[in-house]
Amino acid sequence: MKKILFMLMIGMGLLSLTACGTGSESESASGDSITGVLWEWQSVINQDTSETTTVPNPENYTIEFNEDGTFTGTADCNQIAGTYSTESGFSITLGPTTLAFCGEASLDTTYLDLLSNVAAGGPDGTGGLALETAGGQQRMTFKS
Repeated sequence: MKKILFMLMIGMGLLSLTACGTGSESESASGDSITGVLWEWQSVINQDTSETTTVPNPENYTIEFNEDGTFTGTADCNQIAGTYSTESGFSITLGPTTLAFCGEASLDTTYLDLLSNVAAGGPDGTGGLALETAGGQQRMTFKS
């Protein structure tokens, strides 16, 4: 039921990668055109309250997925890396991350928390990327 609601909420453009679990990770990811692109975090939408938080400096919050199941990026003034999987949904596991203080206004910890809880994601049908936390409660939007 959650998968059906998820698909209805985000429209037919966003592919739920739970349906793509038949190939290897690299085949699934590259087939959905998310690898080799530097994605910039644009906003996060709380689906329960419909509140949208716009990221003030999207170029400071990036992620790039590699075909080998790894990713790199930035969380404001910090460098991030880790792995991702398209098996049984879409999940991100943070690995080496610098932990510098980026300032009171930074969204670095919010960004890292959201990435750690991603459960689904893929192309949004408009050339962007959407990642959602479990149950679709938080939806992150990215542009290249």
